[in-house]
Amino acid sequence: MRLKNCLSAVAIATLTVTTALAFATPAGANPNAVNPIPLLNGTIGLPRLNGPTQAVAQVTGLASPNNTQNYNVFGTDLGIMWDNGKGEMLTAYGDTAGFGLPNLLLGSFWAWRSNILMRSHDKTPGDGIIYDSVVRDGLGQAKDLVPSPKIPFVEISRIPTAGIAVNGTQYMSMMSVKSWLEPGRWDTNFATIALSGDNGENWIEAPEARRPAAGGDLNFQMSAFVKGNGFVYQYGTPPGRNNSAYLARVVPEQILNLAEYEYWNGKEWRKNDVNAAIPIVPSGVGEVSVAWNQFLGQYVMLTTDAFNSVVMMTSPNPEGPWSPPRVLIDTRALPSAYAPSIYPYQTGSDLYFLTTIHQQYNVVLMRTPLR
Repeated sequence: MRLKNCLSAVAIATLTVTTALAFATPAGANPNAVNPIPLLNGTIGLPRLNGPTQAVAQVTGLASPNNTQNYNVFGTDLGIMWDNGKGEMLTAYGDTAGFGLPNLLLGSFWAWRSNILMRSHDKTPGDGIIYDSVVRDGLGQAKDLVPSPKIPFVEISRIPTAGIAVNGTQYMSMMSVKSWLEPGRWDTNFATIALSGDNGENWIEAPEARRPAAGGDLNFQMSAFVKGNGFVYQYGTPPGRNNSAYLARVVPEQILNLAEYEYWNGKEWRKNDVNAAIPIVPSGVGEVSVAWNQFLGQYVMLTTDAFNSVVMMTSPNPEGPWSPPRVLIDTRALPSAYAPSIYPYQTGSDLYFLTTIHQQYNVVLMRTPLR
């Protein structure tokens, strides 16, 4: 309660300062200039969209029923969801803005954490997603799971891109961001996997799973995980948006062993040869989320296209062929949406997903009919 009151006082005292923050360009990745305070960032309520896709509820920030400001989460991005293997949904969030002491994130007003985790047993997303618990630090704030030094051109952030449970252990793919470039582009040092044996409370990085940002490994700096056919499939892209997507697979027990990965070369799987991977989607791919959809009897891929519209593609097989993209959220209606992430449980003929809206720098749950 003391933290909550302190944060509220700081928030009120700094509202006039936040009005001076510059907005990032639509769907920009750089979190230096964001404003998650409703009204002051030009937003109120949920976005009104034309077409079948509709906003259901905000899940983070001051406008969310989760009241994430109570643990110093005023704004955040991403929202990587997966089942922990026991019917509980884990959601890892990326760069997270709160109040407090300044840090080394150049040009930023906010105190930043790179990755946080929330948990939920809510299986009725039609009225939003309610979180049961949050991994917290000793001050009651959302805990930085794998801290980053936040030093420009060294490591500015450590951002989660995918999560999966294997035999009771949680695995989270992460990218080490070296520097932000123009909107939608950034450089990475490497991609890696962190693991947790206590349901996400504590994490350690597996250095043997690091992929340098060079050669064929550059194509797996951002990831999506999905299980199927006895494998964990890893969809990879280079850092940034409007790229190609690539595909690898590994038996679940070997997820940390890069030598056991196989790569799809368009005709067959090649073991331990990352340079053999060819694009399964040749262009227009941003952050990716993939899941098997029982209603369609197809794999579903969500991403953003070259125009920054949120799009969906389908395929009967993990490797494709993938259908032409179907626009779910037109960039003209919501230009700052990015990083769609599929809700991990089947919901009949509706598809639910989270997406970040950069203008308000928070995450919103969306619903689109599949009929």
